[in-house]
Amino acid sequence: MKYQNGLLSGRLIQRYKRFLADIELDNGELITAHCANTGAMTHCADPGCRVWVWDSQNPKRKLPYSWEWTEVAGRWKACVNTARANQLVEEALLAQLDTSKTDSQHWLHGYQQLRKEPRVEDGRLDFLISGEQQPSIYIEVKSLTLPRHEQQVGLGCFPDARTERGLKHLRRLAQLQQQGHQAILLFCVSLEGIEQVAAAADVDLDYAAALAEVQQQGVRVIAWPVRFDETAASMQLDVSQPLPLRAI
Repeated sequence: MKYQNGLLSGRLIQRYKRFLADIELDNGELITAHCANTGAMTHCADPGCRVWVWDSQNPKRKLPYSWEWTEVAGRWKACVNTARANQLVEEALLAQLDTSKTDSQHWLHGYQQLRKEPRVEDGRLDFLISGEQQPSIYIEVKSLTLPRHEQQVGLGCFPDARTERGLKHLRRLAQLQQQGHQAILLFCVSLEGIEQVAAAADVDLDYAAALAEVQQQGVRVIAWPVRFDETAASMQLDVSQPLPLRAI
């Protein structure tokens, strides 16, 4: 995905009230940007860190700026706008479906349709991929931005805060798998420098235990890393280099 109008860089002053961030742009202008992230944003919201914002140029928005990227440990970019994860995954899945039309060995060969937010028994998941004679594929996407280099260099973890909603999604995926569908938990690894992913058991032990359990029940876990391009103000998922999942 490419940001229309590009991105503006600056320094974070503070994040507060969860959805607000005061930022000083490189030109000295002070702005308040919308922060589309409900998590703890551990290591991603340190005052003084370099950040990038997108100007929607929409006069109807109360806060025209959106906080998009942040620099972690003065080295790695992370996308902190969690809404972008689904956009990146949708873009990547559509490209995969297109490739599968001519590649009989492709994991999506025989599938034709991608639908967003399919309804399930107790709510919605993120994507449904369907074909004429194949079992439906249900996909739930999670944005991963928590670095754990102090535990292992190159380790990224999820979640960064306790998540009852995420736990519900895991249980729903397991039920769909047991019903004969294919169920996938897809980590959009929105942080550079990550070589392996794991559940953050110290943050949410229930989620970590449930993740291990649903894997044993057949739920597939995929982790695709995001590649950032500051010059082009763009990013995309690298589906050719899935990251391994470390057991807790």
